Amino acid sequence: MILELYQFSTTTVLLLLAAFYGGTYFLTTFIKKDQEDTDAFMVSNQRIGFGMGAASMTATWIWAASFYAAATSGYTYGISGPLHYGLWGALMILFIYPFGRRFRALAPKAHTLGEVIHARHGSSSQLILALSNLLGSIISLMVNFTAAGALVSVLSPLSFQAGVMIAGVGVLSYTLWSGFRASVLTDFAQLIALMAIAIVIIPAVLFAMGGPATMIDGFDKLTLEQADFFSFDAIMYQGAPYFVAVLAYAIGNQTISQRLFAVNEDHIKPTFITATLGYGAIVVGLGMIGLMALTLGVEPLNGDMNNLIPQMVSSYLPPVFIALFFILVIGSLSSTADSDLSALSAIVMADVYGKNIAKGKACPKRMLLIGRLTMVAATMIGIVLASFSLDILVMLVFVGALWGAIVFPVIASCFWNRVTNKAFTSAVIAGLVMFCAARFEVLPMTGIIAVLFELLASVGGGVVIGLMAFGFLGKRIGFFAGILAGLALMYFATGFLREYTVLLSSLVAYGVSTLVCVGVSLLSKEHFDFDLIAQRVGHYDDRDELISDIKKGKGRAKSNPARLAKESS
Repeated sequence: MILELYQFSTTTVLLLLAAFYGGTYFLTTFIKKDQEDTDAFMVSNQRIGFGMGAASMTATWIWAASFYAAATSGYTYGISGPLHYGLWGALMILFIYPFGRRFRALAPKAHTLGEVIHARHGSSSQLILALSNLLGSIISLMVNFTAAGALVSVLSPLSFQAGVMIAGVGVLSYTLWSGFRASVLTDFAQLIALMAIAIVIIPAVLFAMGGPATMIDGFDKLTLEQADFFSFDAIMYQGAPYFVAVLAYAIGNQTISQRLFAVNEDHIKPTFITATLGYGAIVVGLGMIGLMALTLGVEPLNGDMNNLIPQMVSSYLPPVFIALFFILVIGSLSSTADSDLSALSAIVMADVYGKNIAKGKACPKRMLLIGRLTMVAATMIGIVLASFSLDILVMLVFVGALWGAIVFPVIASCFWNRVTNKAFTSAVIAGLVMFCAARFEVLPMTGIIAVLFELLASVGGGVVIGLMAFGFLGKRIGFFAGILAGLALMYFATGFLREYTVLLSSLVAYGVSTLVCVGVSLLSKEHFDFDLIAQRVGHYDDRDELISDIKKGKGRAKSNPARLAKESS
């Protein structure tokens, strides 16, 4: 079945976009510009409350991929597809909570996780983490702009490139001045609208296509694997790789850690638990639209999975609902895109300029300029990359697997005083090299080579289970859970895992980086004093002077170019 698409006129789409981006820009005018400073621009001075924090986290991660990739998962893998996408994505938010408490305890005034690693190891390890975050956020921007282009081109006469350009300029317009504060404020409003519209749109599509009975009748169109709630294909090709990837996203993504450092420390736990539940419920529902399309036998327009949801909505719903859906998707991708811009600016401001170029003499005014220039440059790069219209789900799994190489070195560096800078850098590099060798099949996955990679992947699987158990249940249980999981995988996966390249390469990244990190660390006699991290990471503006000037009515505080905290050598 090829569904016909409803299209708005060019004028209608431009008015909808103008109303949305004009409204978000209007919201940011309520931010007091006379209290602007570098710490507010990056993390809102660590004063975000529970409600705003949970809403911002939820809105940030209900993004373009939550629509398109979740629907693709449901359409491709059937009944279990939306669950594999939504539940493991929710786990990503929850996972950082136990480790996030440790990060905040070590560096209460940090803006990025890279600053913590700089204080722990120095520039080389920090720049590795910063570069991986830059890559991930740029790809995320590209994904969101790609979704905007696809939506506009399907629902209007405007071209894909026009949709990409409008989304890029619109997001930049309201984020440029106030940075992270603008992102959080607009996230709250966008989430309220998103939840209200999603609650209406998803049931409306279901009943417009004939209701639950029609959907159930369409199950005979499903293959045996698609109809199986415990589909082996869905687990091995979607669930397991995504389960592994979310662990890397939790640690490697600055948009998450930025909110971790911005939320009031007393509210970290309820913020992340609430965001976990909200994200999981909404995204599983959105993924069901892909399953609906599968049961109806719908063919994606031009073979592009990104067109699947727009096809279903525009074919089954009246124009008013289509307009609401349009705003829903634009709002979801914009809430994540502005978070990406805020994350990118913070990385360049703190990790690149503050720690490596200024070397302890960072000028707050110059940092703000650098942050805003970063947003402009990132938007341009994201627009250019979006023109390639790459597959969203493939990009997500690839980046998550790539980040897998940094997970163990980062966590170990914050808990184990034996980890050295050499151990961190060599572990990440080795993990990336072996990941690429497996992912792109540089070496033939046969014979002894395949067995070697499967054993390394088994170690990686044990690391994933062990770290998750360690985060929630403690060191002893995590250690034993990791060993048991690794041994079980070595027994069952040898001779079998080589057939699943994405999962194999993801686990190899974890396994190799862990083995190298532990091995090199044990060769050293260095023992690090974790108290030094808090001494080396601080605010970039003089907080006492800033608050005093504001109370006296002097407006914006004078910037103090000297760092308040000691810098690591």
